[in-house]
Amino acid sequence: MIIQNRIQTPDLLKGLAVIFMIQVHLMELFARQEIFDGFVGKLSLFLGGVPAAPVFMIVMGYFLAYRQKEPVKMMLRGVKLFMAGLVLNIGLNAHLIYRVLSDAWQINIWHYIFGVDILQLAGLSLIIIASLSFLYKRNFIPYMITAVVIVLIGTVFPSYSNESNTATYLMAFIHSNSEWSYFPLVPWLAYPLTGYSFKIFEEKYLKDDTINLKIKVSLIVVLSALFFFTVNYAAGISHSLEVYYHHDAVFYIWSLSFVILWSLLFSFAEKAAGNTIVFRYVKWLGINVTTVYIFQWLIIGNIATSIYKTQSLTGIILWFVGITILTSLLTLLWNKLKSVYNSNFLKL
Repeated sequence: MIIQNRIQTPDLLKGLAVIFMIQVHLMELFARQEIFDGFVGKLSLFLGGVPAAPVFMIVMGYFLAYRQKEPVKMMLRGVKLFMAGLVLNIGLNAHLIYRVLSDAWQINIWHYIFGVDILQLAGLSLIIIASLSFLYKRNFIPYMITAVVIVLIGTVFPSYSNESNTATYLMAFIHSNSEWSYFPLVPWLAYPLTGYSFKIFEEKYLKDDTINLKIKVSLIVVLSALFFFTVNYAAGISHSLEVYYHHDAVFYIWSLSFVILWSLLFSFAEKAAGNTIVFRYVKWLGINVTTVYIFQWLIIGNIATSIYKTQSLTGIILWFVGITILTSLLTLLWNKLKSVYNSNFLKL
């Protein structure tokens, strides 16, 4: 199930990220308001915060630098992901769109069709990083400087706000506080740029396992202490979705610190127990992260129209188990179809 010559810890991190995304989508859309506002809701949104999207985007940037694909191929992949994100918006909101059209629900469906989610962010990030690679080459410094500038733009300059017009929908992908702008380029582009920069830095300065065990353990101790004293700050931001989606430079720095700690912990865990069935399954999810992400949203999005914020905690747990299993089975079927038809079109 796991490809042996892959770097497996990043796959493990991506697999965990998509699991956390599934549970946080259920918490946001299925859970009763009192559950969402309580401790379980805050824990759910924290796990669906930094361990999910930032980790996924940093790992994506890392793999982009690792694979060193031609910029044109990266751009084409970016366009494909961006378009897939728009099509997914229609698919996951198909039930809602039907109810708006058939039952005259007073909802602006364009906010859902043009919602800026992580696939659009990933696609635009690929296009931009590919473009920058013509200028920056394999120099990690300008990529990191660009990441910092992106975050500072969001910290210093107010996000775009206006009535619903063409500019509003376009700016939602770049820098906006519109309610449907979940993952705009500002500040989220900073994360794949950081991962891309780190991989180049690693190639030049961290060869032959330069970071020895003693340094890694020391980092874990220091960052664990930082996490202990600042977790309430991060949990507060993660639970306030508007602030989380448009966070500032301080939270970006905190997120990077957490990702380092998270990566170190799971690199040790992967070495100790990476061949167990649970770890193999999670890494398989990571390898198939885009397909898994699409299927879970198609299921959750359409069910949510009927049971929005009505489910108990027990119900959320059962939904999580059922949807995770169903998503995995659909992913297996999709991979089988790709294998049978040997189709590049089916590759997500």
